[in-house]
Amino acid sequence: MPKQLTVMNILVLGSGGREHTFAWKLAQSPRCKELFVAPGNSGTNDIATNLNISVTDFEAIKNCVLKHKIDMVVVGPEDPLVLGIHDYFSKDAALKHVLIIGPQQKAAQLEGSKEFAKQFLIKHNIPTAAYQSFTKNTLEAGYEFLEKLQPPYVLKADGLAAGKGVLIIDNLDEAKQELKQMLVDAKFGKASQTVVIEEFLDGIELSCFVLTDGKNYKILPTAKDYKRIGEGDTGLNTGGMGAVSPVPFADKDFMHKIEERIVKPTINGLKEDGIPYQGFIFIGLIKVGNDPKVIEYNVRMGDPETEVVLPRLKTDLVELFKSFKDQSLNTISLEIDNKAATTIMLVSGGYPESYEKGKLINGIPNVSDSLVFHAGASIQNNTIVTSGGRVLAVTSFGDSYEEAIKKSYQSIEKISFDKMYYRKDIGFDL
Repeated sequence: MPKQLTVMNILVLGSGGREHTFAWKLAQSPRCKELFVAPGNSGTNDIATNLNISVTDFEAIKNCVLKHKIDMVVVGPEDPLVLGIHDYFSKDAALKHVLIIGPQQKAAQLEGSKEFAKQFLIKHNIPTAAYQSFTKNTLEAGYEFLEKLQPPYVLKADGLAAGKGVLIIDNLDEAKQELKQMLVDAKFGKASQTVVIEEFLDGIELSCFVLTDGKNYKILPTAKDYKRIGEGDTGLNTGGMGAVSPVPFADKDFMHKIEERIVKPTINGLKEDGIPYQGFIFIGLIKVGNDPKVIEYNVRMGDPETEVVLPRLKTDLVELFKSFKDQSLNTISLEIDNKAATTIMLVSGGYPESYEKGKLINGIPNVSDSLVFHAGASIQNNTIVTSGGRVLAVTSFGDSYEEAIKKSYQSIEKISFDKMYYRKDIGFDL
């Protein structure tokens, strides 16, 4: 008799392009029985059951987990992790059997507090920029520290500021003014009660994604995303306008440096500090000369990087997550598609500032050469309409990133909505 396959009911938390990609990948697994997404979007609606629940309403999530007999919860965004959803489940007798993909609250501080992350990096000798932290009581000392640095000046709100809490400023007086606005005038609310000032690192950025069961780890494909709204990386910061994977300059030698100097000390540092960690570690890196340095940690997958990393993963994602139960991630081999993947975000006109919602989206069914992941899109009166700033991610494969990008742009020509905008230069700096 062949061995019975263990199947699971799975809940994905979140509503963006990242969560649609997770749902798409999990749905391919023979181990996935029923799939739910909360709150989900128009894309997840096609492959899973959407549940109208907020990602931070832990009680409603608990009720839904019990009602639908959920075995695994995959946490997409950072907020529920920083607020302690993992701990909430492990302390509840009715929930503690549920596998949570995402770290506990203490570990989530790596993203929830820039100061905590910098202290961790320095303690474990992981290469990063020199820094100091300041509060409104030490504003004058902050001014003095800025005077010692060379421009540009990097100011980071300590807490979560929805990706908008990092400022890079060329002018000293302007940097002092911004520091005062963050600390005294609470520019980012509670998030900027403490501000980290650090030296500016000059180089090219990339992201490294690590999956860990708390003991073992696997390095997933690298990616590079494009944060600014304007071409040539100009204008305001966004959640991300596109991504490329793998990163062409991250060759074998460079990846070896990343693993030895950054990934291993991170995993070992967590163990040494008694911080249990199960889930994704997203390491934001910068290549300075030929050396990698850490800009930041995130405790979940990136968006839009997920839309290029997961499609390249051939290994069963449920199988990988299931190994967390007995920390047997090391027994599973990662199979990665050799093809390059690129994604380009279609955004609402006006984003990242104010924009209109409810615009009718046309043409998605006409796309055949690319994957279309829904982000800020929802269903209204049986039609798909815009519901957020970043609306769709158009992902394509190619033998090179240039070929993949070309395919995405060809597919985009088939899609339209009022005031649709996208960058036409993704990959320009490679």
